[in-house]
Amino acid sequence: MGDLNNKDSKQKNDEKKTDKTSYLALGMSLGLAFGAALGLVFDNLAIGIAIGIALGVAVGAGVDSQNSKNKSK
Repeated sequence: MGDLNNKDSKQKNDEKKTDKTSYLALGMSLGLAFGAALGLVFDNLAIGIAIGIALGVAVGAGVDSQNSKNKSK
């Protein structure tokens, strides 16, 4: 019976951790999509994807950083 309660509390803790939105992942995925589109337009898919992901990581990390600063206040 003790194991069942332990599993329930562990599952609740895991659910709390996943509630946070990761803007880094969102930025990467949107950067990939926009970079692929730009790469197709400029006929250089590899460079378009690389630039898109780099910009997506930068923007996503910036948004995550701002959100963590606002939550700590």
